Amino acid sequence: MAREFARIEASYPAIHTERRSLLSPYGKERAVLDEERIFHLFDGFRDIVPQGSVMASLGDPYRLASLSNCVVVPSPLDSYGGIFRNDQQLAQLFKRRCGVGFDLSTLRPAGAPVSNAARTSTGAVSFMERFSNTTREVAQKGRRGALMLTMDIRHPDVEQFITIKQDLTKVTGANVSVRVSDDFLRAVEADTDFTLQWPVESADPEMTQVVKARELWNTLIGCAHRTAEPGIILWDRQHRYSTSSVYPGFRNESTNPCGEIAMQGGDSCRLMRRPVQLREGCLHCQGVVRPRSLRGGHL
Repeated sequence: MAREFARIEASYPAIHTERRSLLSPYGKERAVLDEERIFHLFDGFRDIVPQGSVMASLGDPYRLASLSNCVVVPSPLDSYGGIFRNDQQLAQLFKRRCGVGFDLSTLRPAGAPVSNAARTSTGAVSFMERFSNTTREVAQKGRRGALMLTMDIRHPDVEQFITIKQDLTKVTGANVSVRVSDDFLRAVEADTDFTLQWPVESADPEMTQVVKARELWNTLIGCAHRTAEPGIILWDRQHRYSTSSVYPGFRNESTNPCGEIAMQGGDSCRLMRRPVQLREGCLHCQGVVRPRSLRGGHL
C-alpha cells in the first residue's frame, strides 16, 4: 500500500513557492510523502487505517475493483432509459466492490400521466424492487452489494416509500431513508397541513397533494420503530453542515448505503481514519460491555 500511495504522490509536481503561501501552516511544513514516510504512517496501523477497499484491492492487477468504498450516483432521469441506466450503473459498481446510494425523487409519482401505452406511471416506488434485485444478484466475492435508496419527504409517493418495507419480503436488497426538510418538521410541530409535490423542488409543480404533517410523521416513526426502516436524514441540516453542498453544481443528492456521508451524484467515499486509543481498564472501549441496544432484540 505504501508503494502505491507513494507512486501517486510522486506524480504530482512540487508546489511552487508562490502557491505554497496559500497552504495551511501544516501544509507549508509537511515533508514530502515518500514511500518510507507513508510506510511509517501505515506500519502497525498506529496512525492511519486505510478503508477496506484500499486494503482489499490496492496493487492487485488480477481483479477489477474500485478503491472507493461507496458511491452516490446521479438521480435517475424520469424515463425508462434513465431507470435502466441507473440499474446498469449499480451492476457495474457492485461488481467492483462498491456500495451505492441514490435518490428516487426525480421519478414521477404513481398515477402521473406518461406518453406510452400505459397512460399513467406506476410511480417511483414500483422500481425499488428492480434496484434491490440487482443489488442481491451481483456477487462481490461471496457477499452482495449495499444499496441506499432515498426519497424526499415532499414526493407524493413518500408514504408508500415509507411503508414498503413493513412487508419483510419487499426491497430486501436495499436500505431506505427519507430526506426530511425543516419546513416539514415545523409543520409537524404546529400540527398543520403539508403539501407534497412533484417535481419536489419546482416552483410550479405538475402534481400536488395536501397531507396532515403529523400523521405522515407518525407513520414514519411507527415504521422505523417496528422494522428499523426507513431511516431519517435531516436533509436541510446536512446541507448547512456539508463542505461540498455549498458549491454551485455540487449539491448533495443522497448518501452512501449506511447513511454516514451525503454526497452529490458521482462522488465517492474516500475513507481513512486514525485509530481510537483505548483507555486502559475501560470495558466499553475493549468491547466487553455492550450498549443496551446491542444486548438483544431490535437495534
